[in-house]
Amino acid sequence: MKALLMFRDRDFDPQAKLPPNEQALTQDLELDVLLGAMGRDDKFLLEVARKTILSPLVEPDQILYRQSILKDCLKNPAVVRRIYNIVVEALTEERKIWGWYDRGDSPDRVLSRAVRVLELLAGKLEALRLVADEASGGFESEGFQNFFAMLKEELSDDYLASIRGHLRRLEFRDGTLISARLQKANKGTDYTLRKQPIKKRGWMSRILPGNQPRQYSFTLDERDEQGPRYLGEIRERGINSVSNALAQSAEHILGFFNLLRAELAFYLACLNLQEQLAKGGEPTSFPVPLALGQHSESFAGLYDACLALKLGQRVVGSEADATDKDLIVITGANRGGKSTFLRSVGVAQLMMQCGAFVPADSFSSDVCLGLFTHFKRQEDPTMRSGKLDEELSRMSEMVDHLTPNCIVLFNESFSATNEREGSEIARQVVSALLKRGIKVFFVTHQYEFARSFYERKMRNALFLLAERKADGERTFKIIEGEPSQTSFGKDIYDRIFQKKPLSVASAAPS
Repeated sequence: MKALLMFRDRDFDPQAKLPPNEQALTQDLELDVLLGAMGRDDKFLLEVARKTILSPLVEPDQILYRQSILKDCLKNPAVVRRIYNIVVEALTEERKIWGWYDRGDSPDRVLSRAVRVLELLAGKLEALRLVADEASGGFESEGFQNFFAMLKEELSDDYLASIRGHLRRLEFRDGTLISARLQKANKGTDYTLRKQPIKKRGWMSRILPGNQPRQYSFTLDERDEQGPRYLGEIRERGINSVSNALAQSAEHILGFFNLLRAELAFYLACLNLQEQLAKGGEPTSFPVPLALGQHSESFAGLYDACLALKLGQRVVGSEADATDKDLIVITGANRGGKSTFLRSVGVAQLMMQCGAFVPADSFSSDVCLGLFTHFKRQEDPTMRSGKLDEELSRMSEMVDHLTPNCIVLFNESFSATNEREGSEIARQVVSALLKRGIKVFFVTHQYEFARSFYERKMRNALFLLAERKADGERTFKIIEGEPSQTSFGKDIYDRIFQKKPLSVASAAPS
């Protein structure tokens, strides 16, 4: 049995390796805040969410497959949580059953535990089938329809009754019937467990003398110390193959429950996140994934979900149309929302490519083969290298993993030196990335760098600006505009040293 709720044609791998830039993505995009809301104090949900978000899909069809399943989950959250709880209960109760299958265990011990495990799992499978019977009509996605159809087909009443019948016989309430052949020196071989014959004779015929079937038997002397051990060895030889087969069957069903738990965990994490964002009045929508290599992006009401989760209220969203754009440069006022905007783009891209909704009114982007970030860092406390050396070193490491159709998000990169030198480094790096077919978002206050690209009037470039009103008010809106020559640091200076209030727009839109 396969759930196939994450992929149409294969199981989800919760042990898959994370990308080499996982730590940088988590730090720069503040993913721990997002993952914390998804996990909601459940470490398993959090880790599955981390693996899923940081292992992006690259086929739009795969993304849409997950989206349709998530839409069903959002419409039927109680049913999905009920299924998940059944699975968790099965795995929790199984761990309470003593021991487990080990090659060193006796066949009798292995068989006894396997019977108890299968009795437990058979009941949970029946509970899953009951959910399929009751609730399947409310689900429309291909994934859930196939899942419920599988439960109904594989777990019919006759099949479940057959399982319970076999398990009852393996309790050996009427003794153990074993056959064997004799070989040289009367040694036994080919020990085989046999099914007990059905007793159809009436009770009268069984108690009257002369009506007993002819049979040969012997009784161990009560002083015989070795006899019981020999009989025990014969019994274990007879049940050995059956005990191994039953243990493997139990492992197979447990594997199904473990995979089902992992696949459902992603959708439960998304439900948790949607509930948290809804509390703050934030919208979510399902993005439109575009094919690899289109290098187009457009969105409306795009906001930083991590900031919204920290504030617990609505934050200002952004709107832009970067259709057929490879380079997006963002300049403008300090503390005007540039870095927040950059994070919102990165988080939305990751969420789209894992099959989730995105924090926006609408969002569309081409899939990428990898998302990378290059944000400014704090000064190296060990003083082993300067900030510029550290930035160049991280850039060098990143280049080793970059391929065409990746996305790189730069935030104030190469600003640890003078503007002329930093602008030239940034210009050469970005030019090389664009030639390799890599999409670039670059937040900068280096006017020379931004102006050098703006003057080329490149069709594949878009220039955005953190809006600032004449009185210094920050609206936190990112608008299209010519690169700004200043970051308006004087506004900050006046507020701190001359005690002039800096007019700042509310984080909540009007």
